[in-house]
Amino acid sequence: MTLLDEPHVRLILLDIEGTTTPIEFVTQVLFPYASRKLEGFLRENFQDPQIQSLIRGLHAQHREDERLGLQPPTWAEKSVEEERETAIGYSRWLIRKDSKCTALKSLQGKIWQTGYASGELRGQLYPDVPPALERWRKQKREICIYSSGSVLAQRLLFQTTTFGDLTSYIKDFFDTRIGEKSDSESYKRIAALLDHAPREVLFLSDAGKEIESANTAGFLTALCDRSGKLGEGKLGSKVIRTFDEVFPF
Repeated sequence: MTLLDEPHVRLILLDIEGTTTPIEFVTQVLFPYASRKLEGFLRENFQDPQIQSLIRGLHAQHREDERLGLQPPTWAEKSVEEERETAIGYSRWLIRKDSKCTALKSLQGKIWQTGYASGELRGQLYPDVPPALERWRKQKREICIYSSGSVLAQRLLFQTTTFGDLTSYIKDFFDTRIGEKSDSESYKRIAALLDHAPREVLFLSDAGKEIESANTAGFLTALCDRSGKLGEGKLGSKVIRTFDEVFPF
C-alpha cells in the first residue's frame, strides 16, 4: 500500500528538524547563534515581563533537573544580577544538552527573532519541501507543523526561507505547550483541536519515538529518512526519503 492509497488523509502534520529542515541548520547555525547572543539579550531584556515569565519557567525546570539528579549549574538569586548570570549559565547548559524545555525554546525563539530581523539568519528547508506544500494545498489537504521549537521560532523559519515566505501554506503551528512529542496524548489533542479524526492525519518525522507515539494515537505515519540511515519504519510506518514520495499527484 502506498500513501496514494490513503485518500482519507486530510491533514499532514510535519516535524521540522531532519524532516523539513537540515539538522545542521539547527545544530550548527541556530543553537550556536542563541548561545552567542544569549548574554547580551538577557542583559538588555531581563526585566521585561515576558522574559521574567520565561526565567520562572527556567527556574522550575532547574528544580526538576535537580530532583532527577542531573546536576545542573547552581541556581543563585540573591540579586537581579546574580539571577541573570545564573539564567545565562543554566540556559547554555540546557542548549548543550539539546533540552526540549519549553521556557528555553521560547527564549531561543526570541533571540532568533532578532537574528531573522537583522538578516543574520534565514530559514533553511530541503528543496522538495516548498513544491510539496504547494502540491498538498492544491489537493485540499491541510498542513500543520509540530516541533519542539517554539511557535515563534517555527513561524520565523518559514517566513524567511530562501524560497520566500511559506507561512500561507501552513494552517497552524504547535510546540511543546500542547504536550511532549513522545506522548501520544499530544497528537490526540492536535487532531481534536483541528477537528480531524486521527485516521485523517499523516505525521512525517525523522524521530522513531515520535512516530511510535503518533501511531499509538491512531495517526498514519511515515518515517522521514533523509540520510538513508534510519532503517525500517516503526510500528509498520512507511519510510520516505523525500516529500516527493508523499501524495505526488
